[in-house]
Amino acid sequence: MATDARYIFLVDDEPIQNEMLKDYLSERFVYNIKTFDNGEEAMKNMHLNPEIVVLDYHLSAHKADAKNGVEILKMLKERHPDSQVIMLSGQDKIEVATDSMKYGAYDYVVKGETAFSRMENILNNVSELHKVRTINNAYKKTIVLLSVIIGIIILAALYLQFFTDAFSHM
Repeated sequence: MATDARYIFLVDDEPIQNEMLKDYLSERFVYNIKTFDNGEEAMKNMHLNPEIVVLDYHLSAHKADAKNGVEILKMLKERHPDSQVIMLSGQDKIEVATDSMKYGAYDYVVKGETAFSRMENILNNVSELHKVRTINNAYKKTIVLLSVIIGIIILAALYLQFFTDAFSHM
């Protein structure tokens, strides 16, 4: 499997919602999109390092003992802090949004007629953030490499200066 594969995880206990969102996003983005009906299954697949996890706030429709979205969010941010989590909920309550953001969600989307277009805008922003971070990391590596090369040049110059001085005094 290619290491440069980019993933989005859709975690929602409503399969129709998951499939509709997957279809919508796959027409607009080149990510590999995986769907899960509970957070525990998504967590088992985090070795794929998804850039984005779209996580439903309530996840107990099919499994009464399933962890809710905020519990999964906390686990995700603790174990995989680089994955951006977008919380999705049928509730338009400020408490749900603030809970989501407090525990590290990138954004919060209320299910409804504008949810998919809002999700598209957020994914564009997350993709841009990913691109900036990738470029930033490349710059950091370049600076470290150049620092090492400059250090080697300085050491070589000092070494040559030392031996030039030592032989000129003979």
